[in-house]
Amino acid sequence: MKNHNILRLLVVFIGISGAFSVLFGAWFAHAGQALPLVDKARLETAQFYQFVHTLALLVVVVWFSLVPSKRLLSSCVCFSLGILCFCGSLYLKTFLVVSFIGKLAPVGGLLLALGWLIIAFVGKQTLQQYLKSTCE
Repeated sequence: MKNHNILRLLVVFIGISGAFSVLFGAWFAHAGQALPLVDKARLETAQFYQFVHTLALLVVVVWFSLVPSKRLLSSCVCFSLGILCFCGSLYLKTFLVVSFIGKLAPVGGLLLALGWLIIAFVGKQTLQQYLKSTCE
């Protein structure tokens, strides 16, 4: 039951993050064109990273639902917090001109990278187990 609640929360987060990624992209394509170049670049980066990592999070959530694993759950948490810290800080820095919040971006970036490294580790273990079972 606990995994069910976690999955529900993650799927809601994925839906909201995906929707906002699309909305930010649409806004940026129209109203955002009047922004200074430095703000445009920051928003493009935030929106791209949000979209890519929301899709990655979706894939890991599906994987986790098929093969529950604490490591996969850790990857989901890293991606979720990474999206919030990295992308969120870039959005807040641009829209609310809160410059100190930009210090969260490197933390978010590290969390996103850690999420990918965990996937690599779990993938390697899964492949080894598969190969071992097929060779027997």
